[in-house]
Amino acid sequence: QVQLVESGGGLVQPGGSLRLSCAASGSIFSIYVMGWYRQAPGKQRELAAAITSGGSTNYADSVKGRFTISRDNAKNTVYLQMNSLKPEDTAVYYCNAKQTLRSYWGQGTQVTVSS
Repeated sequence: QVQLVESGGGLVQPGGSLRLSCAASGSIFSIYVMGWYRQAPGKQRELAAAITSGGSTNYADSVKGRFTISRDNAKNTVYLQMNSLKPEDTAVYYCNAKQTLRSYWGQGTQVTVSS
């Protein structure tokens, strides 16, 4: 089992920044990719950014150049630095961890971009 705890969401004005954190615990040794997904009201959950155990990253076109995903292996934590936030970035952001046979989700953290 893997437990994921997210933090760092909140309300921010357009153009502002937030950093999300996802702390992993439990059977983390075989996680090969971690990612941040987001789900806006009335829309499907979509991948925002992902990072592999080797450090390779992948971003949705809509966040490229504005979001940066990183990981601190010593702390078993993945971060999502979000800059130049737009109202369309408003969503619940979920941390995800993938093993060969299972996928785990955090509880989600709300990000609201509004003036």
